[in-house]
Order: sequence, then structure tokens, then C-alpha cells
Amino acid sequence: MYDRIDEFVSMLPPHIASKMDYSPGSLSVLEGWLMTQYANVNDILKESEKPKLDMLARYVGETLRKNVGGIWNVDLRNKRNVYYRIPVIEKKGIWTECPATLVTASTDRRTGHFIEGVLNAIARQYGAS
Repeated sequence: MYDRIDEFVSMLPPHIASKMDYSPGSLSVLEGWLMTQYANVNDILKESEKPKLDMLARYVGETLRKNVGGIWNVDLRNKRNVYYRIPVIEKKGIWTECPATLVTASTDRRTGHFIEGVLNAIARQYGAS
């Protein structure tokens, strides 16, 4: 997990990489960078971008996990689950969020603070750790 995150952070411009500290604010920094890299959601969904999307989702997921608690989980049983075979963050046995969809949604919504807002909403709903 952390090797892939470290690899991703090392690819970022230094002024962005230096702010990747797993804080809620780092998500808005990352999202601002995403908006400069992807003009729309279709750009990040291209086959060529899947490795980068994976690394982005790992960073977002770990930031969620570190700030609001929970664990990574993957549903391998319910094929009807929209997140079947997709890593999600789960807290107290309840699915909390899918980091990959947060990344893609942020490239569509283009607010610059969408992901951090979701983290803050989860923190309010479930409480931190």
C-alpha cells in the first residue's frame, strides 16, 4: 500500500508532494492538482490512467482511514453490489466510502474541495477513530 502511495507522491510536483501528509487539507491540495491534470471525468477513466487512479484512490483511502478510522474491505461475495470487487473503507461493519469513486467524482464536480468535504461529513456522522 505505502510503496504505491510513495511512488505516486514522488511523481507529483514538489510543491504538491510536500503537502501530502494524510491531513484533510491535503485532499483539497490533491484535488486542485487533479483539476489541472484532467479536464473531465472521462480523462481519468481512460485505460492509460488506471494505474494513476489506483494510486490516487490509495492515498485518498488511507487519508480517510487515518482521519475517521475504519478498515479497507473488498466485497467478493455479492455480485449485485455496485462496489463488488472495488476497495472501500468500512467502519464498524458499515461501508463508509469508495476512494476511487471519490477521485473520479472530484474530476466531474470540480469544486476543489469535494473529497475533503466528504471526509468532514463522514467525521461528523461517525466520529473520528
